Amino acid sequence: MTDNTTDKKKFTYYPGCSSQGSARHLDESLRAIAPELGIELDELEDWNCCGASVGHIGGGQLPNVALTGRNLAHAQRQGRQDVVTGCAACYLNTHGGNEKIKADVNLRRKVNDALAAGDLSYDEDLRVRHMCEVIVNEVGVDKVKERVTKPLTGLKVAGYVGCQTVRPFANTDAGGEYDTYDDPAFLDDFTEALGAEPVPFQHKTACCGGSVAVMSPDRTLHLVKNILEEAKQAGADVISTPCPLCQTNVEMYQEQINEKFGTDYNIPVVFYSQLMAVAFGLDAKKDAALHRNTIAPEKLEELATGRGEAKPRGAEPASPAAIGRD
Repeated sequence: MTDNTTDKKKFTYYPGCSSQGSARHLDESLRAIAPELGIELDELEDWNCCGASVGHIGGGQLPNVALTGRNLAHAQRQGRQDVVTGCAACYLNTHGGNEKIKADVNLRRKVNDALAAGDLSYDEDLRVRHMCEVIVNEVGVDKVKERVTKPLTGLKVAGYVGCQTVRPFANTDAGGEYDTYDDPAFLDDFTEALGAEPVPFQHKTACCGGSVAVMSPDRTLHLVKNILEEAKQAGADVISTPCPLCQTNVEMYQEQINEKFGTDYNIPVVFYSQLMAVAFGLDAKKDAALHRNTIAPEKLEELATGRGEAKPRGAEPASPAAIGRD
């Protein structure tokens, strides 16, 4: 592991609910790569759900924004440093809620009236950022490339950004202006910096069905199928994404899609931070958390366990025991 303690930039880190379950591999790999990139993550104390999905079903604007206000009130107590999250939905809600509070004096008053019940208030104007934007703007792709000790040579990656990571904030001043809405390049830039090959992928910002897929998958399976089909046709070994819900939907529903449409998809879906952890030479299990993927990313496992360049599809895979996969 690189000793990169000098010139670190500190952030208050908001993990979000998915970090405790379906996206533990995002959380674990982000915590692992952060020091390598000169980022210090100070976890937000006593954080709560951002209100994604469920918060919009019947609570209304004030209760939903108050959830964000509570998190920001706690962040304020930890310092004036920027708040960062790796979750697309957490970013969408927290950044969006924060901008509403800052822009509307009456809304801030109502939020603080609600927070007063817990002896809290949010009086500062903190900045809420997405980890991908921080890597692009604060770290830089060149520094990502400098940290690579185990290039992902031979690995073909379909970069699936999803909707919420870039819409509607990526191309705004408050959002860091780090990429475009319809054709973002940052994920492919990460892939190239790690020594892998980004494949052409027009569905990079297509919707996976989001939370609707969780409640009514039959209504969204065709959306995921379109994403998988293009990745397959492009020859991708893995699909890389920054979004927990995208990762879950695109990975979890492949078996149902195969049953419904007569397809044979079995494409691993990983987080970009897992790719970085492997390329940085970090531990495949403890840091890259490859054992948490439902569909084993076998070619990535080969690279992580030192078995050299990724082999063509159908070649002998890495031993699951090498990373402790059950």
